[in-house]
Amino acid sequence: MFVWLLVGVLMLGIAESMIGSYLVLFGAGPARLSPLQVGLFMSLISASGLAVSTWLGRRFDRSASRWPALLAVAGPAAGYAILSTTTSYPVLLLVAVGLLGAGTAAFAQLFALARVHLTRAGEALTRRGTPALRSVWSLAWAVGPMAGAALLAAGGYGRLLAATAVAFLAVGVPLVLLGRTPKARDEREAGPAGGRLGRPMLLAAAGFTCFHTAMLSGSVVLPLYVTGTLGRPDASVGLLFSVCALVEIPAALATMLFPAARRRRILVAGMAMFALYFVAVAASATMPLLIATQVVRGIALATVGALGITYVQDLAPRSPGRATAIYANTLTFGSLVSGVLAGATAQVLGYRPAQLFCAALAAAGCVLLAVAGRPVAAPASEPASASGAALR
Repeated sequence: MFVWLLVGVLMLGIAESMIGSYLVLFGAGPARLSPLQVGLFMSLISASGLAVSTWLGRRFDRSASRWPALLAVAGPAAGYAILSTTTSYPVLLLVAVGLLGAGTAAFAQLFALARVHLTRAGEALTRRGTPALRSVWSLAWAVGPMAGAALLAAGGYGRLLAATAVAFLAVGVPLVLLGRTPKARDEREAGPAGGRLGRPMLLAAAGFTCFHTAMLSGSVVLPLYVTGTLGRPDASVGLLFSVCALVEIPAALATMLFPAARRRRILVAGMAMFALYFVAVAASATMPLLIATQVVRGIALATVGALGITYVQDLAPRSPGRATAIYANTLTFGSLVSGVLAGATAQVLGYRPAQLFCAALAAAGCVLLAVAGRPVAAPASEPASASGAALR
């Protein structure tokens, strides 16, 4: 069971990262779109993703099954297949809203499925499963962009888009092989899912939104800072991001070693480390120092990524689909606002102060998460008997 979850997350990560680095360039190049048109196209994908992720999360909690995840990967598979055959702007916008947005829900759906399956398997696997899946996700993002570059060089955007469609479709294979989805807990114990979000969840969502906005804004500012302010070649940016991605893999695996009782404190420490990372970047002027900051960035991203999902799920143990969608939507919302926010800050204040602005955002996320407190109860510590599981 766990092997298919690992394969599914790996394949999804490769599919997303393979096209993620080049979708904007496709719009500006073969599609001949203006910067405003490209921005609208990308924003519609994110906005649609927010709505679809929330809807599928609620559907998952009403009746946990694989079909929301299958729908989430089928949409972009069809969408990228269409993009490989046309550059018509009205068609691109329709594909963005109707098909590509669903792909942003796939991450949340896979981790919601993982929560249900791992909870049934027992506390030990639940505690170690999400960090392992997160490390596989980092591995995929280290491999995917290189695969995308090779496909682009070999056959242009048509081949890249067609291969991306096939990659998303292939994610459905491990989902089918995963088997039917068990209920996370006995319905008489769990009670109804959904309801209003409590104060801890709202504070945590705000904290992760600040964190992800800082992360994505920093990803926009860093290349400009390195090449513009420091005068380094473009290849230096690729080196820095590669170092970060490689560090994330062992760092995410290392979070398995922490006991459940210390997860939240480690999570808050990871956010604090991320704020310090931006300060360190602003103070760095040489490549060795910048490489060292990427080690810190990789550890912080892996810690928050691996433990953050579990933390949010523990805040709503009866609604794993909705909880995971909330976490994923903080990333999607961050992607909506980070480009404009980072660009405006850099233009008004400069690249180095923009790094400090990202540090302030990360610090705000750290404070919000610390105030949110620990989950009332972690359902993983009380796994239900497998013999009484109802399957769908």
